[in-house]
Amino acid sequence: MLALRVSVGLALLAEVFAPLRPVSVWLQAAAIFASVLLSLGWLTPLAAVVGLAIHVVAWAQLGWPAVTALVVIVLDALALCLLGPGAYSIDSYRFGRRVLVVPPR
Repeated sequence: MLALRVSVGLALLAEVFAPLRPVSVWLQAAAIFASVLLSLGWLTPLAAVVGLAIHVVAWAQLGWPAVTALVVIVLDALALCLLGPGAYSIDSYRFGRRVLVVPPR
């Protein structure tokens, strides 16, 4: 999970700080903030959704990437959003580990 969080954060930073592709300072600041949250594992599902939104805004401004890159980035962010932060994160220390018990029917 740590590797997935870092990869999503790095993909976000690479998107907005790519050379010869200027984006707004606010979008860059939001990307840095979301990447730090993702790397630390703090508010991970929210940070993943914000990161995906930043990607979409950057793609709308700069042009859409190749389909394979788009699919990989979207699937990584959605997987992170659905799976959560993992054991090595601030969220796991704050909220603890939880076991999902499905009651029998």
